[in-house]
Parts: sequence; structure tokens; C-alpha cells
Amino acid sequence: MRLVFPAALAALLVPAPLPAQDVEADIGTVDFAVSCDPSVRADFDRALALLHHMMYVESRAAFSAIAEADPACAMAHWGVAVTRFQPLWPSRPSAEDLQRGAAEVARAQELGPGTEREAALVAAAAAFYAELETAEWWTRVRRWADAMEAAFDARRDDIETAAFYALSRLAVAPVSDDATALQSEAAGVLLALYERVPRHPGAVHYTIHANDVQGRAGESLAIVRSYDDIAPSVPHALHMPTHIFVRLGSWPDVIEWNRKSAAAALEFPAGDAVSHHYSHAMDYLTYAHLQRGNDARAGDVLRETMEQGPHQRTFISAFHLAAMPARYAVERRDWAAAADVPVRAQEYLAWDRFWWPEAMSWFARGLGAVHEGDLAAARAAEARMGELRDGATSAGEQRFAQYIETDRLVLAGWIASAAGDVDAAAALMRDAASVEASVDKHPVTPGALYPPYEALGDLLFAHDRADGAHQAFAASLEIWPNRYHSLLGAARAGPRVL
Repeated sequence: MRLVFPAALAALLVPAPLPAQDVEADIGTVDFAVSCDPSVRADFDRALALLHHMMYVESRAAFSAIAEADPACAMAHWGVAVTRFQPLWPSRPSAEDLQRGAAEVARAQELGPGTEREAALVAAAAAFYAELETAEWWTRVRRWADAMEAAFDARRDDIETAAFYALSRLAVAPVSDDATALQSEAAGVLLALYERVPRHPGAVHYTIHANDVQGRAGESLAIVRSYDDIAPSVPHALHMPTHIFVRLGSWPDVIEWNRKSAAAALEFPAGDAVSHHYSHAMDYLTYAHLQRGNDARAGDVLRETMEQGPHQRTFISAFHLAAMPARYAVERRDWAAAADVPVRAQEYLAWDRFWWPEAMSWFARGLGAVHEGDLAAARAAEARMGELRDGATSAGEQRFAQYIETDRLVLAGWIASAAGDVDAAAALMRDAASVEASVDKHPVTPGALYPPYEALGDLLFAHDRADGAHQAFAASLEIWPNRYHSLLGAARAGPRVL
């Protein structure tokens, strides 16, 4: 059993799941004034609010119902189209999604948007779906973002245009040289929007994403905490503030909000599957319990999640279903369990397209193997991670490749250490830290499986290099505040870090 820090004791009393709430509960203020039949305007506002909450399945169903109720409503078809690409998520539209989305945009254009504002939004969606057979993901996102910039320049006072413009800035930030400027610009646009409409779901939701980056997590906390008041039964709304709380190391908040989110997510199935909003919340919940040293609670959450199913067939589900058992083993330093972490356990998921999730399984297996003395298995795991990194790179997913490479270098460091070369091991872990610093935490994950500086601290402490361990644990805590093992390592290494 691991030690539990005194400050964590309050987190041991976890609230029971909330009872199912009315799915028609308040979801925020949207007043689009769509140029469709007046009888569907309220329904359109609700569908658009769900889109801002990133409840894409539910939003698509709502827009589809509007298209049936008012066949002349061009914007209903626009709504269906934009639910098929999720610009901040790691999911990617399939060929079928692209074809269906393009058909919906074409139908919106054929029917004719009723206003210049609507025409600009339809044109932005059309920019995403152009070159159906050839354009890759980031080309599509950049074209949509450019079109949203033009729309915003023409109508800076329009609330919905501003919301989607801010979202577009956040979407292209990870692959831009001026990411910090784009995130700051989005935050400014959203703050102005929030001041006009404090209950607008996009203003609050996208503000959290704007601040879910290194150095901004402490911004606009009052707005962050307002989200559950705006949408008390929307799973993603109940989860989103914890993107900030994990960056601040506020584990009781992460636990409370994600338990509510997971319970709400079970009320919103994705067809015949458990929504990925459920596993998303449960992974964050597992991570928080582990950072409090509460392994028993974390184990309960893991088992509860794995007993559900089938899960929604998306990258998000794959990520969490791979990450959770890996996280549970590695965080407890249960190397035998880590060496036996399953790979591609859910056969119904499209693992060939999910390089990063699969790599997390191999990372755990490799760490377990090297600590259990099986260098051959560890080297095989590292080699597979290299293949997955290369696969992500070839697919244009450089960000995913960097996450994989960070973990691969940590594993390579432990392999070098096991082979007797501590200096080479430390150098590899510092290389891993450099790669980690080149890319911000992805919102899909609550945190790293084994941060490079934490691994470096463990390595140096194990080899009686106290000064280096001090520095490594301090660096880890700068990036990942209040992580259990970094705090514990700092306490063991000496008082200067605390």
C-alpha cells in the first residue's frame, strides 16, 4: 500500500454518482435567430448549444430532426455537417464521415442560407470538406480556420461567428508557430463574448480550452467553475473544468467533477455503445485517485470502466481503454502487472489508426519488462513504439508522434540503465524531456503515464545522485503539479524542492 499524503484525506470520501437528470435541463443561452421556419428556431438553438458542448452525437440527431421538420432549412444541414468533424479532438472523420458531411454542405448550399452570416458559416464548412478524396486533416482544419477568420472580420459583433472563430484559433494553434498568440487571442475573444452572454456554452467551454495550456491554467477560474451551472446534465460540461484542475493539481475537484460527468455520460449512450464521454471522465478520475495515493479507489474505477461496453468506436475510447490499465500499473510501480498490460484488448476498435493509444500499452509493457529484468521484451516494446511513432508521422500526426517519442525515450533510458550505462540513460531521459517540452499536453489525457523528469529523478536517486534528483523532481513538479511520485521523490531526495 502506498503512502497517502495528509492533504489527500479529504479526497477519500467520494460522492456517490448523481441520479440521472432530465436530459431537457438547461444547457445554456444560444439565440441564433436562424432563418428557418419559426417553429424550429428553439430546436435549432438547442442543437447549436449541444454542438458548443461538443456533444456531437446528440447535436447531429437534433439538427437531423430539424431538417426533417423544415426541409427548407439550409442551416440544419450545415449543423449536421459540422458535427462530423471535431476540430479540437483527436478523432478524425472517416471517409464515410467526409462523404456525408460534404453531401450535407452541398444540400445547405443548394437550399441557400438565408443571411450573409449563415452563408459565411456554410462557406467555412465547405472549405473543410473540399477536395474530398485528397486533402489531409490539417489542410482541412486550416482552410476552415481561414474561412472563419474571413467570416469574423466581416461580422465581429456576431456572437456565434465569434465563438466559432475563437474555436478555429484553438484548432490550428497546435500546428502553428504562434500557438501562444493564437490561444491568447481566442481567450480575449471569448472573454468579450462571455461578458455579453455569460451563459453562452461556447464562451465558457472554449475558454477552458484556451486556458488548457502550459502557463494559462490559472486564468478565468470563475468562468471555469460556472460550467456546471450552465449545463448541469451535460456530461462534457461536467468534465471540462477538470482540464484546468489537473493542470493545477487540484485532485478533489478532478474527482468530484468527473464522477458526476461519468454518471451523466451513462445517460447519453452513443447508439448501442457507451459514450466516450464516460471513459474520458473515468480516466481523469483514475488519474486523480492515483495522485492522491488512493490505489483502491483507482482500481474500483478501472474495473467499473472495463465492465462497461461496448464502448463508442472512437480514438477517445481507444485512448482511455489503453491508458487506464497502463496508468494503474505504472503509477503503482507494479512492474509485473505493467509487463502484462493487454494490447488492443477491445478488438472492435480500429487500432490500426490509433498509434498513440497502442503505444501507451507498449510503454507500460516495456517499463514492466525492464524493471522485471526482461531486456529482450523491453527492447521489443521499444521497437514497436518506434514503429507506431513512424506510423503517426507518416499519417501527418506529428503531435501524436511526439507523445510516443517522449515515452519511447524514457523506456530507452531505463533499458540503458539496466544495461549498466547510467549516463546514457540520463541523457535519453533528458532528450525525452526536451521532446515533451516541444508539445503541450493533449486535452484527451489527464497527464503523462511517466513524465520524463520524474523518471530521471527516479533514475538519479536510485544511483545516489542527489543533486540531479533534486533538480529533476523540481522540473517535473513545474510541469505536473502535485503528482504523487514527484512529490514523494522530492521528499525522499531532500527538502530543497518542497
